[in-house]
Amino acid sequence: MKTVLAIDFGASSGRAIKASFDGEKIVSQEIHRFENIPVTIDGHMCHDVPMIVGEVKAALQKAGQIDAFAFDTWGVDYALIGADGKMLHMPFHYRDERTKDIADTVFAKISREELYRETGNQIMNINTLFQLLADENRGSAESLLMMPDLFAYLFSGNRVCECSIASTTQMFNPVAGQWSETILQRFGISETLFPRLVPSASITGEAEAYGGAKIVSIAGHDTQCAVAAMPCNSQENEAFLSCGTWSLIGCELDAPVLTEESSRMGLSNELGANNKINFLKNISGLWVIQEIRRSLAKTDRKYSYNELEMMARDSEPFLCFIDPDNEMFASPENLPDKIRAYCSQTGQTVPETTGALVRCVYESLALKYRYALEQISRCTGKTFALLHMLGGGTKDGFLCELTADSLGIPVEAGPVEATALGNIILQLIALGEVKDVEEGRRIIARTETVKTYTPAHTHGWQEAYERFVSVNFGSNDTI
Repeated sequence: MKTVLAIDFGASSGRAIKASFDGEKIVSQEIHRFENIPVTIDGHMCHDVPMIVGEVKAALQKAGQIDAFAFDTWGVDYALIGADGKMLHMPFHYRDERTKDIADTVFAKISREELYRETGNQIMNINTLFQLLADENRGSAESLLMMPDLFAYLFSGNRVCECSIASTTQMFNPVAGQWSETILQRFGISETLFPRLVPSASITGEAEAYGGAKIVSIAGHDTQCAVAAMPCNSQENEAFLSCGTWSLIGCELDAPVLTEESSRMGLSNELGANNKINFLKNISGLWVIQEIRRSLAKTDRKYSYNELEMMARDSEPFLCFIDPDNEMFASPENLPDKIRAYCSQTGQTVPETTGALVRCVYESLALKYRYALEQISRCTGKTFALLHMLGGGTKDGFLCELTADSLGIPVEAGPVEATALGNIILQLIALGEVKDVEEGRRIIARTETVKTYTPAHTHGWQEAYERFVSVNFGSNDTI
């Protein structure tokens, strides 16, 4: 019997899941949860590392005797470590606006096309390269640690960089499986800034203060943890959607797609825990609903998510649509007003009620999933017959239903705790208890609950999709 602790940090909350494995099945339980609220330092949005470390220590105390623990987090964010081994600054949050105008600096030194060919990442100003170039502390840094590697370092003293999280930085070459010499040289970044690369499921240290528990570098990027827990045996015609604060929709490939077309469509190549390429699109996800709820709590009342869903269900369908990734919605302030303004500016019916507002977001997400999956299909030649919906978003039955209806294919929703289960499976691989990711997936498939949603209300979706594309993108030439 092996016992491990999965510490999963999302952009808005963190939790610790304790799990035991007897060789046949995984039994897990959430033992600790906390809010992950950014702090403002010198006018910048930052991650509160001391607070998070305190919560990790509380979780470890609650866990008692364990064999190992591991961290997974969101991608792209990092900390700079000085010669004294301490952080030079609290890690900046990817929503901090210091990178708002950094693109001109980047593209003065490298074209968008070459940057994509070298890294395969969807080009966004939140990516680590863009953040690092805007960081005034980088000249004083001895090391750069991505967020999951930072927490492992704080508990072990060892500095490494796990490959899946490295592949989110826009400085990693997915073909070579190494840092891109072209990118580093072009921007004067020394490769010595980065610790040694390690594959997913590597034991990289011990926590002496906690009984010598092993510290495992799993797939540090939470999306790759979720995909590692996809409960299936074959992925040939199957896509995945890791759904939470962000939505990441894609498929597994043997090699990256680095074409001009995939670059233009904003598709990304990231390294999975099984060394497959996860070819995907990043879409702003349930964060939009979360921020609407937060805004309403200030001006109206504090609704539960279930209340918002019920009001959305009762509202008129296909009233109006937004692109959840429009820069207008990138910052959290006053999202209800921003959505109404966007609908007015695009000549659509303005959603006046709360239910209409929330339904607009739900339908827009489901339509954006279709838009992205059609792009992925065009770039890969794959025709998808099934979508695996993974993570906390699967608790939202309305979104699952709308997604199945929008895509016109079955959606298998679950497991809810996909990210934590992927974290756990990869720890068990490192400990020699599970052979590989495929065996881990088989364990999850036979033990976890998955609910199937089949397309049930397909009327009107084609017309809605055409309107969605026309309103938000102007034409169909990107699909």
